[in-house]
Amino acid sequence: MGILITNSVCWAKFERASLGNYSLKALSWMFRHSKIPWDSLLKVSVALILEEYDITEGYLVLDDSDKKRSKGAKRIYKVHKTFDKASGGYFNGQEIVFLLLVTPLVSIPVGFSFYLPDPTYKAWKEQNKKLKKRGVPKKERPVPPLKNDLYPTKQQIALTLLSQFKSSYSTLKIKVIIADALYGTAEFMDKASNLFGKVQVISQIRCNQNIRYRGKLKHVDEYFTTHPGIPQKIQIRGGNPITAIVGSARLYVDAHSKKRFVIALKYEGETEYRYIIASDMIWRTVDIIQAYTLRWLVEVFFEDWKLYEGWGQLTKQPGEEGSSRSLILSLLLDHCLILHPEQLARIKNKQPAATVGSLQQKTQVESLLAFIRRLLTTENPEAKFEQLTNTLEELFQLADSKKHMNTRELGRLEPTPSLKYRALVASA
Repeated sequence: MGILITNSVCWAKFERASLGNYSLKALSWMFRHSKIPWDSLLKVSVALILEEYDITEGYLVLDDSDKKRSKGAKRIYKVHKTFDKASGGYFNGQEIVFLLLVTPLVSIPVGFSFYLPDPTYKAWKEQNKKLKKRGVPKKERPVPPLKNDLYPTKQQIALTLLSQFKSSYSTLKIKVIIADALYGTAEFMDKASNLFGKVQVISQIRCNQNIRYRGKLKHVDEYFTTHPGIPQKIQIRGGNPITAIVGSARLYVDAHSKKRFVIALKYEGETEYRYIIASDMIWRTVDIIQAYTLRWLVEVFFEDWKLYEGWGQLTKQPGEEGSSRSLILSLLLDHCLILHPEQLARIKNKQPAATVGSLQQKTQVESLLAFIRRLLTTENPEAKFEQLTNTLEELFQLADSKKHMNTRELGRLEPTPSLKYRALVASA
């Protein structure tokens, strides 16, 4: 409730929002030292949602997101120099790999893990890039360092999340696993597919990925230039049919050392194809495309999570426990909103589900009305109101501003006449 009302994971804000009923120190102690089974909370919460909605099958979507931190942050867990996809630059922050379960009724965040790149490999990569740019032959450049198990790649983290999910919900039938181009490697696709009994895995490949056609290697975009797609009706996430340009073929992908189902897809208004790759070649083209459109749902989850569920606003808890536990609390809020009475009624009556933002606003208004109702129904409302006024004055103290200079001495900021001659000599 604290996260929902304040849109943050901040004990000081919780204390003020509760009008002093919960203290900052008590909340911090409970977060750090209480015997709460943090590792089991998310798993049990997911199981509760699956039982409540009688869910027996679903689709797993993988993606990663980042959280900007201040340049001087050092105590935040696995903070590092992170590439900014929006600007093309870099910032100091955290990267998190998420696993989202998409079902015919609701979409549920079911797992996460923080990512930290191997500093040794990162240094080698930067050096290798500089040497390559200077024209140094490969045989004269340093060999890459051995992989360090302390720094798993995002693909390895994703496989671990899938394995943990399989172990926790073994009776749930997974029909397809979907991920973006970062996870479109042979190792990831094969291992993920085998983990759930040869299930379909869908990802993307780059336009310059090599494929073998009639004994010759060529880029995938070269192949579809000579084998262009045709207009085809598809449904995006079960919506109204649209027309897209679609081409497909079962091609030998050189980096995967096997044949894959490769699809070239271009929506109306786009000038370039995107290339989808699938592990199971007995699916129809249209079914693979429509399954891949479910990947967009993880982007919707990221937007809701960052805007309305606290963790993207104010989370300064240091250390591994600080980041992990506060993130678990944030995801549990998402689960609570899925189990909100009105959300349950809407979904079970086959009505459109409510957005996270509207549920948050409704709950905030309900909390305010409940507080006013309690105040008005007390034996002595006037005395209670006076007590409340005193409490608010204690909690909401004015903070000192560093923007205004009214209490500071700046010194003598003006020319000194005795230095006029020295300045003339210097300028001469």
